[in-house]
Amino acid sequence: MFLGTHLQRLDDKGRLILPAKFREELANGLVLTRGQERCLTLFSTREFETVHEQMRAAPMTSKDARDYLRVFLSGAAAEQPDKQGRITVPQILRQYASLDRDVAVIGMGNRVEIWDSPTWERYLAATEEGFAEREAEVIPGVF
Repeated sequence: MFLGTHLQRLDDKGRLILPAKFREELANGLVLTRGQERCLTLFSTREFETVHEQMRAAPMTSKDARDYLRVFLSGAAAEQPDKQGRITVPQILRQYASLDRDVAVIGMGNRVEIWDSPTWERYLAATEEGFAEREAEVIPGVF
């Protein structure tokens, strides 16, 4: 399970050192793609295969499904961490998420999100208060 916030840096070649706590789960490969709110989403290869199977069930006649799949899958990149736990973040994905140097790597349970650090800080500041004051159930059966 991926948990926590880890502040990392991209090197000059666009490589990211994965947090040590995430490396074992990602050692056999991963898929990196566009995420919502202009972050990147990273899945273990196994988890991505599960997500892809769910996507295959989307009706081909749905324009919304086609649009979503095109954006999601056209940006996907399979990566294999090197011996130092580094992956290369493709330029097209760095541009999409406005990644420059400082990044926040966020554990999201079954996946990881990679944010530009200042963007993450603004997002968190804007949403934390609503989280703390939430009265309505957002996820059925959870709080």
